[in-house]
Amino acid sequence: MDIFQIIVLAVIQGVTEFLPVSSSAHLILVPVLTAWEDQGLGFDIAVHAGSLIAVVIYFRNDLTQMATEWGRSVVNGKITPAARLAWGVILATIPVGLAGITLKGFIEVHLRSPLLIAVGLIAFGLLLGWADWRRRGDLDVYSLTWLGMLLVGCAQALALFPGTSRSGITITAALMLGLSREAAARFSFLLSIPVIFLAGGLQLVDLIRSATPPDWNAIIFGVLLSAISAFVCIHYFMVFIRRIGMQPFVVYRLVLGVILITVFW
Repeated sequence: MDIFQIIVLAVIQGVTEFLPVSSSAHLILVPVLTAWEDQGLGFDIAVHAGSLIAVVIYFRNDLTQMATEWGRSVVNGKITPAARLAWGVILATIPVGLAGITLKGFIEVHLRSPLLIAVGLIAFGLLLGWADWRRRGDLDVYSLTWLGMLLVGCAQALALFPGTSRSGITITAALMLGLSREAAARFSFLLSIPVIFLAGGLQLVDLIRSATPPDWNAIIFGVLLSAISAFVCIHYFMVFIRRIGMQPFVVYRLVLGVILITVFW
């Protein structure tokens, strides 16, 4: 990988991981559209690690409170709002974890074509647009019921299919349950932490088993660029959706989907 390729892929991962536009779709499509060789498993792990670092730093105060009160709840059984949110994140992670273990091989082999990505971009983009337009609520993250958290977690499992967008489908589900835009995005970002960690762990196992040595310079640079771009993206995304909403991302998904169908049909 040359320096330009590293920059492009790291920034794309960092930006699209938390936007409702499907980061996996973009990382699959860039090599297809540019004729670059696949970036390799080691670099994929690196840029996802950068995204994980960014979201942990951005929500460090929330996470510290959640972890502290979750630990106390384990000891004394007292469920505070922050502890309940932490338990909810764990609960919502179970469906995607089970689906990932079960379907990982099938999806990687059969569901990574540009046309299927286009279908996912368009279909789930329209659903996001409808949820943002029709079901705009004002609830915060602490207002989600246990069932609501589980439903968002089940929706998150759909993001295993390229083109869906993990953040897009979880924000969609949260909006439909009555959360405000900011609260839906916040819960989506908190859910991303265990998912990125677990997915990276599975990829790391595959990397250890492979005989290909990683390019450490590309990995270090990729982590740094992905972390910076992801942190900036999270900050401005929260500001943007508060003022404008999700519709620009819906339009982007529809346009990208149509372009892919036109090119690859």
